[in-house]
Amino acid sequence: MKICLRRLLKPLPKLLVGAALSGLAAIPPASAGEPPPGFVRLADVAPGIEQDMRYAGSNNFTGAPVPGYRAPQCWLRREAAQALARAQALAHRRGFDLVVYDCYRPRRAVAAFLAWSKSADESTKDAYYPHVAKSELFAQGYIAERSTHSTGLAVDIGVKGWDFGAPFDYFDRRSWTKSPVSRAAQSAREKLVALMRSVGFENYPREWWHFSYGDAKATESFDAEIE
Repeated sequence: MKICLRRLLKPLPKLLVGAALSGLAAIPPASAGEPPPGFVRLADVAPGIEQDMRYAGSNNFTGAPVPGYRAPQCWLRREAAQALARAQALAHRRGFDLVVYDCYRPRRAVAAFLAWSKSADESTKDAYYPHVAKSELFAQGYIAERSTHSTGLAVDIGVKGWDFGAPFDYFDRRSWTKSPVSRAAQSAREKLVALMRSVGFENYPREWWHFSYGDAKATESFDAEIE
């Protein structure tokens, strides 16, 4: 089903919607239906990793499917996907399995997040950002205006059945990787960081779930829709 940006942004003022759409118009198109060059579908490389792709549905901080996610699939650059496959193999031998929440993120999705942050809708505040003003989410580093996810070298990941002390995309100091949480949750975070680091991923300190591979900040980003 095709996702309509205007429907997602319906509650926004007309001026804001126009600005968001104008910005998206400047983004060059990509080939429909296929990952960008050098990308693969994670399911083809590491089928043992569960895919719980939050932005393809309404179970996320915007409360609706996000533009660019026409299918709940994880796309990544080949080298990052292969590294994740190694991580999953190590995890499985140790008795647990990985789950991904977001992988490659089209640039239009990042633009939609920015537009959402300027809207009046706060229906998801209690669940996702109870202690942070919506207008401060970008400034405080919980959402990025230029996301490394758009390069295909970043992933949001957890472990099936583990308690990490805060849910995915909970924008709060409790989600910082080294924040005070229960002993079990802290142990889970430390084990995930160690596992991911062993295959080349580095953690973002303000999100226990976010990891990047290689030089993501200096890598080309894309806007191909995921389908």
